[in-house]
Amino acid sequence: MSVLFLRLRAIAAVAILGFAVSSCGYNTIPTLEESAKAQWAEVENQYQRRADLIPNLVATVQGYAKQEKDVLTSVTEARAKATSIHVDASELTDPDKIKQIEDAQNALSGALGRLLAVSENYPDLKSNQNFLALQAQLEGTENRISVARKDYIESVRAYNTALRTFPTMIWASTVFRGNKPMVEFTATPGAETAPKVKF
Repeated sequence: MSVLFLRLRAIAAVAILGFAVSSCGYNTIPTLEESAKAQWAEVENQYQRRADLIPNLVATVQGYAKQEKDVLTSVTEARAKATSIHVDASELTDPDKIKQIEDAQNALSGALGRLLAVSENYPDLKSNQNFLALQAQLEGTENRISVARKDYIESVRAYNTALRTFPTMIWASTVFRGNKPMVEFTATPGAETAPKVKF
């Protein structure tokens, strides 16, 4: 065997090894991107579920607490604003769009909190079976929103990590050059402080 043949064989082996190592991450980026988009769809699904419960909740409270018109109006307006903002999966890399939806959903959560606090002033409302059922459904939906957001954050973390780690970063900087890191949710200011409960 000649020296030239051995060198060519070594170069071919290195090239094949390099291609094998780098190609092992080729499908990772699109797979993780689609997973994050699917998780985002679930977040939106849970937001819609909450929005669908609100008219029934407002109508039930309205029957007992007509004088609480400001609170009922604020819930209705917050719901309208929250449902008017839609973030398409292609916009998950835009921090301003994510902030818009976070702000609208946080405003809706605050308005719902005020609505539920108002119910404390009306014993008949608090014992109404329809109100109790809606309140339980709303609580379950809030839990689902929390889980969906957690799953989305984890999917985005995996996707963003793949864009920055070897060997997938090779594909991110060549074939998937247009892929940008997605935006995660951020905690609401003051979320680190537990609310004070007064009896």
